[in-house]
Amino acid sequence: MPQSPLPQVPPGLHVAIIMDGNGRWAEARRWPRNTGHVAGAATVRRIVESARRQGVGTLTLYAFSADNWKRPSAEISALWTLFRQHLASETPRCLANGIRLSVIGRRDRLPREVLEAIEAAEEATRAMHDMHLRLAIDYSAREAIVAAVERLRGDPVDARTGAPSLRVDRGRSVERFTAALGEAIHAPGPAPAVDLLIRTGGEQRLSDFLLWECAYAELWFTETMWPDFAEAEFRQALADFARRERRFGRIAPDQGKAAAGN
Repeated sequence: MPQSPLPQVPPGLHVAIIMDGNGRWAEARRWPRNTGHVAGAATVRRIVESARRQGVGTLTLYAFSADNWKRPSAEISALWTLFRQHLASETPRCLANGIRLSVIGRRDRLPREVLEAIEAAEEATRAMHDMHLRLAIDYSAREAIVAAVERLRGDPVDARTGAPSLRVDRGRSVERFTAALGEAIHAPGPAPAVDLLIRTGGEQRLSDFLLWECAYAELWFTETMWPDFAEAEFRQALADFARRERRFGRIAPDQGKAAAGN
């Protein structure tokens, strides 16, 4: 059966996904947790391809948080092996589909082989421009914000709070902070703010993911574990987003007309 068309999705949409539930998906089947990560990697491929077809401009996937270092060493080691394999297998697909791939997060703690695979994938896809795929690896939004503030220590300071001042030129200061934040996470140039944040696995929290970039993001949660997250549900999330009214602090047009008439 052909898929029904989506409501109009804005061009250049930035979708971020917290890919939760791999381990619980495997445990529910009494399988090793790593089988869930392998299944989750297959879902990544399907959703990346779907996002490009739907016209998504930037797709950021939460692959490994800074807190994930607390997991058993055997699981972490298996994840690094899977990351290397995934980068090697998906780079040709990215090239064939015009997808630029980059990794955001810390790099000083990554195994050398993983870092080399990241750098090779980034270099190979640097000229692609149909969609930007970003993988957040060893990523913490709070750590990134602190690092960005450290980079801006020479900027004007608010005398009352001692923090970098946004009152001198708020637009320029926010722009500088955003640039410093990108430098802190090795982001290749500024990315647009997140429009839609999806989280699978039944949890409803941000888990230290893109806190600055999600200031006005629409949130969409599902009970579906990441390995079972299919294109149909991804399209459902996009359709729901397209129907939402985003006001960014303004009032709705109809409310403005009503106020003017009173």
